[in-house]
Amino acid sequence: MSDQAQWRRVYWHSRRGMLELDIALLPFVEEVYLTLPEQQQAIYRRLLESEDNQLFSWVLQKEKPADPELAMIMEKIINHARKNKD
Repeated sequence: MSDQAQWRRVYWHSRRGMLELDIALLPFVEEVYLTLPEQQQAIYRRLLESEDNQLFSWVLQKEKPADPELAMIMEKIINHARKNKD
């Protein structure tokens, strides 16, 4: 799969249909995902396998992922969303 095809697939899977998730995930994919090392891109793709209610809880910082790799990528997503908010 080409990088562009993979990015489109990741972008599509990042669209969750829940406003709070879309606000956090879509700008991250558009602006940051392709700049991440391959290993972190793989972690992001693994994050997308999570259920929406779990992602929602993580985005709102009510919980943190138990998996340290997912926690690291969520921190990047949250920091990016905060930076864009200002």
